[in-house]
Amino acid sequence: MSQKMLFIYNPRAGKAQIRSNLLDIIDIFVKAGYEVTAYPTQAAGDAVKAVRTRRDGYDIVVCSGGDGTLDEVVSGMMQCDEKLPIGYIPAGSTNDFANSLGIPKSMIKAADVVVKGINFPCDIGAFNYDSFIYVAAFGIFTDVSYETKQDVKNVLGHAAYLVEGVKRLPSVRSYPLKITNSDQVIEGEFLYGMVTNSYSVGGFRGITGQDILLDDGLFEVTLIRKPSNPLDLNNIILALVDKRVKSEHIHTFKTARLIVESETPLSWTLDGEFGGEHCRAVIENRRKVLDIRVPGE
Repeated sequence: MSQKMLFIYNPRAGKAQIRSNLLDIIDIFVKAGYEVTAYPTQAAGDAVKAVRTRRDGYDIVVCSGGDGTLDEVVSGMMQCDEKLPIGYIPAGSTNDFANSLGIPKSMIKAADVVVKGINFPCDIGAFNYDSFIYVAAFGIFTDVSYETKQDVKNVLGHAAYLVEGVKRLPSVRSYPLKITNSDQVIEGEFLYGMVTNSYSVGGFRGITGQDILLDDGLFEVTLIRKPSNPLDLNNIILALVDKRVKSEHIHTFKTARLIVESETPLSWTLDGEFGGEHCRAVIENRRKVLDIRVPGE
């Protein structure tokens, strides 16, 4: 008896490459014994709604798109009582989380992982009443990686991050914050903060720290204090992309729960998408709460 699959895809993700692979992907699913319902998203939030309002009887939900599409599918699933396994076929420009999970860049190979892979019980982040998969961030660098063109990254590598950061020096803004976890309270003015569960952010591997596990119930936290001059900011950027460089302005630690408080609303991004403005953000790790299909041993 065939299993039922809900296949949600963003036809505009990346360079719309799903269009040239769609029939082959569905063919792989059908040959593996799945009855496939395909749902192309039309606007932001469609994937959340498609998952949340799905009919009973599905065995797996698969999505194709960028990290934003995966974020919507996960957010929708976290709102459901029954949490089905999730398959992911990356089609975006960065695909940080797919890289962390070892999911192939090739859409056809990723489709094979969906039907031949294993379920990985993965940590998911709770952000107030929302969810995120691999990064919640605020501040100056929040969109640098996502706005840096891929061809620039390919040529300059980590230097592309530095170039984009320096371009923003005239508009640098800091935020007076109180940051609390189970071990400490940190107060001061911060340029940037990220709470991550990923090996890379914005396509830059290693920027989130070392000894990272995606199922240990812990986030990696990076906080950057306000520097006193542009030279300090340049050193901060270099320290982010090259761990051999140290900066007294960067705080890093691991935690399962974090509260970030601000006197004025603070803009956040969740998995690279706008996450709203909040004076108080409670961020918690939901350990091994969702199964995501990954390559087998």
